[in-house]
Amino acid sequence: MNKNKFRKNILLALAVLIVGGLAAYFIVDRVLNNLEKVPYSTFHRELEEGNVDKVEIKSDSIIFHITGEIALYETARPNSPELEEKIMQLVDDVSVEKDTGEIFSLIFDSLFYIFFFGVIFVVFRKFISPNTFKVVHKTGVKFDDVVGMDNLKRDMAQVMEIMKNPAAYAKRGIRMPKGILLEGEPGNGKTLFARALSGEAKINFIPAKATDFESMFMAIGPMKVKLLFRKARKKAPCIVFIDEFDGIGTVRNYSGSAIETENTRIVTALLNELDGFEPTSGVLVIAATNSIQALDPALIRPGRFDAKFTVPYPDYKARCELVRMYCQGKNHSEECTEELLAKKFDGFSCAKIESVLNRAALLAGQRGSEQFMLDDVMQAIKEL
Repeated sequence: MNKNKFRKNILLALAVLIVGGLAAYFIVDRVLNNLEKVPYSTFHRELEEGNVDKVEIKSDSIIFHITGEIALYETARPNSPELEEKIMQLVDDVSVEKDTGEIFSLIFDSLFYIFFFGVIFVVFRKFISPNTFKVVHKTGVKFDDVVGMDNLKRDMAQVMEIMKNPAAYAKRGIRMPKGILLEGEPGNGKTLFARALSGEAKINFIPAKATDFESMFMAIGPMKVKLLFRKARKKAPCIVFIDEFDGIGTVRNYSGSAIETENTRIVTALLNELDGFEPTSGVLVIAATNSIQALDPALIRPGRFDAKFTVPYPDYKARCELVRMYCQGKNHSEECTEELLAKKFDGFSCAKIESVLNRAALLAGQRGSEQFMLDDVMQAIKEL
């Protein structure tokens, strides 16, 4: 039986129990209790004389018992606000029954609160679910798949060794950097480099981005920060990669607005987590940003992010390699040499070079050609 069918059966069973319970209540009340009906004047007289020892006040009737008798009597209940108080003054054993409308109102109110808090619970669990941040055990990317960044690759070689053997390096007084900050324009391969570092070191990789910490509910963002680092510690050695870091790590503003307050809490949670784990824990944080100047100074100081690297636009040599890689599987004319295209792509990001070549191939296909020409490339540059 699948989960949906099981839930439907549970809801159906609850509905049957509620309806059955109400029906049983009315049957017992009306059928099993053999009541003798008398006029209200009889009840009033017996009440004044002090002969009534038990009264049950219902929505439209009054059931009472006379001292020394076996039978129960029922009479109509008049619309009198003072009657209930008077009965309570003269009779010790008095019970007041809620009317049917109040019972149904109570049932529906209870169902509403169950549904409301159920929705809140489901939404809350969705926002802070343990599966919010996926652990990638194999990224499938190596340094050979990253064009350029040779200096950065060399700097990271020793970091990888420390991550694999933190205790051995700790004996020599060498600790692993807690964090590395990558700055560069969008599309230059910061995310690819982080994935390649994880693949090269053969360690776990947890990707995250600024929007993962955003929520319509206050305090969810800081809770997600704690969840991310808790999972990273369990999966160490591990790389935590936070993309669009300037989206959550901006300078704290104490203006008092809800958005600024939540951002301040997220930054504070990040500070606590970065200070909370030991250098030998095997967790390395790599953050990618388009602008270091936008980040909170306390967040990027040495001891939290020990290394800052700039990921520049690809140089001429890297552009030649990119053209060669992105032209695989595409037919192009002889005039579109690697050297010529690399010169045309000066100042382009890796992502833009790939987009231009893809657009050039599409333009060639639109005019019925199997090869893209230099004119197609120039047209693609204008469009993009």
